[in-house]
Amino acid sequence: METMVEIISKMLANNKFSAIKEMLGEMNVVDIASMMEEVESEEQQVRLFRLLPKQSSADVFSYLDNEIKTNIVNAITNKELAFLVEDMFIDDAVDFLEEVPANVVTRVLAQADSETRNLINRFLQYPENSAGSIMTIEMVSFPETYTVKQAIAQIRATALDKETIYTCYCTDGKRKLVGTVPLRRLIVSPEETLVKDIMYDDDQLIYVNTMEDQEEVANIAKKYDLLSIPVVDKEDRLVGIITIDDIVDVIEDENTEDFEKMASLLPSEDEYLKTGVFTMFKNRIVWLLILMVTATFTTQIIEGFEDKLSLIVGLTASIPLIMGTGGNCGNQTSTLVVRGLALGDIRLNDFFRVLWKEIRVALLCGVVLAVANYGRMWLVKIITGSAVESNTFIVVCLAMVCAVIVAKAMGCMLPMLAKLLRLDPALMAGPMITTIVDALTLLIYFAIATVFINNGLITG
Repeated sequence: METMVEIISKMLANNKFSAIKEMLGEMNVVDIASMMEEVESEEQQVRLFRLLPKQSSADVFSYLDNEIKTNIVNAITNKELAFLVEDMFIDDAVDFLEEVPANVVTRVLAQADSETRNLINRFLQYPENSAGSIMTIEMVSFPETYTVKQAIAQIRATALDKETIYTCYCTDGKRKLVGTVPLRRLIVSPEETLVKDIMYDDDQLIYVNTMEDQEEVANIAKKYDLLSIPVVDKEDRLVGIITIDDIVDVIEDENTEDFEKMASLLPSEDEYLKTGVFTMFKNRIVWLLILMVTATFTTQIIEGFEDKLSLIVGLTASIPLIMGTGGNCGNQTSTLVVRGLALGDIRLNDFFRVLWKEIRVALLCGVVLAVANYGRMWLVKIITGSAVESNTFIVVCLAMVCAVIVAKAMGCMLPMLAKLLRLDPALMAGPMITTIVDALTLLIYFAIATVFINNGLITG
């Protein structure tokens, strides 16, 4: 059975443009964008874009991959480009221009009218990942002195050019944000009622500053279940809003960045298959070098106890077991704590509560693992006829309990320490926590083994 992409490609090859236009007119803009990204030919992508209904072309464009957007901009005429820029929401235009080459930015701005060009330039000046850089000015706002009738009339006159009309924003004479009013509340209120008498204000007014970090914006939207958040400047004047579609993108980007950092990768905004080999190499090699150098401590610890290890059967063979168990326990805890910090479920003043909880969990896990390991080692000894002493089993199991406790304690302390130092807690997860825990668990293991050896409890 032919796919939609194959059908469209054949229709393009046979110049069935009217049928394609009719088909595209019935499709959702997101589905059209997804289909265009599956079309391999750049020429066909441009032809498809030109066949789109004028009222939906800008919406489709906003959902396309930046590489395809660039190809389209380079292929269409200045007249077509001018129409596209004027029809796009400002935040979508800014998002696109932040990711494309300078020559494309120059051409796009050259085709925009002076007002649009000034707005785009203003948005481009906000710091990356700030509330100002992701907001839009396409919102419904009016003075608090308006009546409900006047407010609804303004909505009717401007709604088609706005990203959302579900929440309207009320300002005073100096354009300072003083309240919000849901569209539903406007509709059910008497026409002569003043907006200021029905708007939400004071403690119910939630907003962010243009310089606020986008991750904090997403957290606020999640906390209060908002579809949009008003953005004000340093003088509390309303300058824009951040809508739910941009908030969802922020959450996805921040989660991806955390996962990359937890895997000791430098964050990348590009898709995997569209990222060059050399770029991937640069994103990975830095942390690999750091982790390799820090593993020197582990090597030195083993070398320091090498003479004693060689005398006792079974001690050396258990090193991977102790290190692996400690690393796994540290990763479990650090992952939960990093996620809790990101979601706001865990705060810095919860440090001792988190530590005490993890120590209790570690004791339970450590004892169960030690008992299971003791039985496993005896079973292996019986089956293989190994000469390993039973006291060696006790050394390994004691070290395992201690390793689990230390690993889980470090797994919760290090991310919170990073947060305290204003670093990303995700840095203290994955390979980083494993490297630190490996060194500590080996020290514990060899310290316990040394006590047993020195007291003659285990011999060669």
